[in-house]
Amino acid sequence: MADEFEVVVSQRIELTEAETSRASRAWWDENAAEYIGEHGGFLGDARFTWCPEGIDEADAQLLGPVRGKRILEVGCGAAQCARWLVGQGADVVAFDISVGQLAMGRILDGRTGVPVRTVAADAVSVPFADDSFDIVCSAFGGLPFVADAGMALREIARVLRPGGLLVFSVTHPIRWAFPDDPTPTGYAITHSYFDRTPYVEVDSAGTPTYVEHHRTMGDWVRLLTSAGFVIDDLLEPEWPATNTKVWGGWGPDRSRLIPGTTIWTTHLG
Repeated sequence: MADEFEVVVSQRIELTEAETSRASRAWWDENAAEYIGEHGGFLGDARFTWCPEGIDEADAQLLGPVRGKRILEVGCGAAQCARWLVGQGADVVAFDISVGQLAMGRILDGRTGVPVRTVAADAVSVPFADDSFDIVCSAFGGLPFVADAGMALREIARVLRPGGLLVFSVTHPIRWAFPDDPTPTGYAITHSYFDRTPYVEVDSAGTPTYVEHHRTMGDWVRLLTSAGFVIDDLLEPEWPATNTKVWGGWGPDRSRLIPGTTIWTTHLG
């Protein structure tokens, strides 16, 4: 994270895949401990939380029965979701671009007594053999942070067995038209929904330090079908009345009016 004297500026600029990966790896390495400190209570150590709305896989069952299934988590962070899956009897492997996040995962392994097999890898180059997994899942991991989501989805399709399940959550595309402010002051549209230029934070030297990429709903449909996936469902979670947490652009005020998350359920055709 930038120190208190460093100015971080947000921009909309194009970045290459290499620039995107470098920024994501550095940001998550540097901020892994702080991220867990801020959100760890909500996420838990071994809980599968799909989104800031608080959709829990234990209740939602979007993955279906997982016992005995071979599962890959993409962009696992500290592997909280993968750890929950291990506890349900699944055969799980998880990866993340950030070794800092994976190091936090080792701490949670020790704290819970539930170790997870993890590797450091990039979502556009998945280090596993073809037809290796029954299920791939990702809760805000990897896919929003790559420049070429089509490549990432093709890599996921490659490692899935025929008919295999892919379920993932990302920021709802409509959120990109609004400022990253969940309070009533953030209700006004300030940016074109159709502008796919990524959101980039740069430091005082102009080096990208944080990147997220925007795709419209139609973009996701075309990317998924082009990679060979059949779309089974799209969940746009409503904000629960019991959830008072503010998380970036998510919070109980604005999120009761517009969706903040999409959860895609697909299978490999």
